[in-house]
Amino acid sequence: MLSYAALAGLCALRAGSRPPGLSPLSRWPPWIPGSVPPGLQLIPRARSAVTIAGVARRANGGGVVMIARRLLDEYKRLSKAKLSALVTATACTGYVLGSGETVDWAGLGWTALGTMGAAACANALNQIAEVRSDGMMARTASRPLPSGRMAAGHALCFAVAAGAAGIVILGWKTNALTAGLGAANIALYAGAYTALKRVTPWNTWVGAVVGAIPPLMGWAAASGTLDSGAWVLAAALYFWQIPHFLALAWLCREDYARAGYKMLSKYDPTGRRLGQCALRNSLYLLPLGVAAAWLGVTSQPFVYESAALSVGMGVTAAAFCEAPSKLLARAMFKSSLVALPLFMAGMLAHRVPNEGRSDWRVLRHRATGGLYPLPVTASGAALPERDGSWECNLRAVQAAPFPFAPLPLIEDVGGEEWEAESKGEGEGR
Repeated sequence: MLSYAALAGLCALRAGSRPPGLSPLSRWPPWIPGSVPPGLQLIPRARSAVTIAGVARRANGGGVVMIARRLLDEYKRLSKAKLSALVTATACTGYVLGSGETVDWAGLGWTALGTMGAAACANALNQIAEVRSDGMMARTASRPLPSGRMAAGHALCFAVAAGAAGIVILGWKTNALTAGLGAANIALYAGAYTALKRVTPWNTWVGAVVGAIPPLMGWAAASGTLDSGAWVLAAALYFWQIPHFLALAWLCREDYARAGYKMLSKYDPTGRRLGQCALRNSLYLLPLGVAAAWLGVTSQPFVYESAALSVGMGVTAAAFCEAPSKLLARAMFKSSLVALPLFMAGMLAHRVPNEGRSDWRVLRHRATGGLYPLPVTASGAALPERDGSWECNLRAVQAAPFPFAPLPLIEDVGGEEWEAESKGEGEGR
């Protein structure tokens, strides 16, 4: 049964109209400075005179079911449901990659639910803070708050409820580290990133950090810690977001400028600087496949699949850099939408069960040639240093076209046979 507060919050679900007896706001809420833009109306907090019967009549006689459907639709818009689903997908990918031989599917479900709640909260708070700017942009003017279909107080209640539920679920069903990352990400997105959009073009890079945290949440939920392997997908999300959002900023640069957002596209009328930045970050994705194999997160084939996806994004970024246009910006944007799901699918298809090979202490053991001993588990067994496929992976990633691969940091890669083979290759050159 829907509560009176929820029903009363549906003050204006009929598009383009204002409920009888309710006047538009004469001013914005105190936490949103400025005056209401011309033609933009907000509906004030619901009054006690708004009854369930009255709201039902405004829902065209559809009754409670119609009201629930419309309310759900408004919540989906307020939480940016598609974006929240993408964030949840990255967290789920991190969870599977951080799992061992078997995946705890119940734990995965709770992680997904908690992450979705945290993402919905952050997006709703973002819309509350940016309602005036959203009303000035064609891309966002139809959102619930700037269009007047939902009161700011109603949206705030939804954000608090979604965020509290998400963080509680993460802390209860996973661990404190995951819940802490979720709470920090809400603050970073709704606080720092949202505020910086009006201050500096560096807001894009802060937003990229926000997008890189959900994979860490998934890995932490599965393993209880953040091993070095957790940072591979996080780095991929960080570098991926730069060309993705720069392309969007170029496509919507007039809208962003009208709303007062300081995006890089505002200070780069030619688009060359923006294109160079997008190209650099696309190329930064190249070594991540090598890192995933070297850290034991994935098997060897992912190295080549990752490289192909990175090159694909780089090609579209290079084309835009050469001749900036909306057509090429749209191509760069679409290529990023294709690359990320394929990148995550490749990691999942070639994942290596997390058995501690990417533990920081194992890496220290490798890097020092065994100077530091391997850590031991609670049962007294040493964590594995590498599996049988390590030598094959290492030789593969050090061959062309991967000259940037790290030199071997292990004490041997095959003994005397490897040395003899190397000498024979040297004499034959």
